[in-house]
Amino acid sequence: MATRWIVSGTLLMSALLLNGCIPVVVVGGAAATASVVHDRRTTGSIVEDQAIELRVGDAIRKDKELSKQSHINVTSYDYIVLLSGETPTEAFRTRAGELARAQKEVRRVHNELVVAAPSSMMTRSSDSLITTKVKSALFKVKITGFDPTRVKVVTENGTVFLMGLLHRKEASEVTDKAREVGGVQRIVTLYRYLD
Repeated sequence: MATRWIVSGTLLMSALLLNGCIPVVVVGGAAATASVVHDRRTTGSIVEDQAIELRVGDAIRKDKELSKQSHINVTSYDYIVLLSGETPTEAFRTRAGELARAQKEVRRVHNELVVAAPSSMMTRSSDSLITTKVKSALFKVKITGFDPTRVKVVTENGTVFLMGLLHRKEASEVTDKAREVGGVQRIVTLYRYLD
């Protein structure tokens, strides 16, 4: 039993490290600065994307009926919001999209919520592992100057969402590498192309 908890904890820490969460907590501004240097978004866009995620998440949490019955993840990249997860009715799905669209600075909402019961912790753990494996696979992209940290990877119930400001050649390679990862059932690309 203890071994299973250690393995689960190690997998979670690996996912967080590759996601960039731990360095920000541990070293604060230094990690954020390193992230900004590699990101193609402006510093203002990065900060605004974080603010958008907070505003949308807060609006959803304030809708007690919606938040109590749903599992909704909010991701913003270059002012474009991705809603992923599960909600029990089409009305809730629509309501979540409307709440996201109503927030300041949101350019577009990709409402990828599935009408279903909220996913289990086992499914969410599996999704975290898939995200970690996809991020690792992106380090194998062989394009001069490509930085895999420029791609936002979100996994929900085996579906991998890829976001980023990429050149078409980069986007094609990234998508191909993600397809090679075990456990990936579907890929949804939400790139903004630079060429």
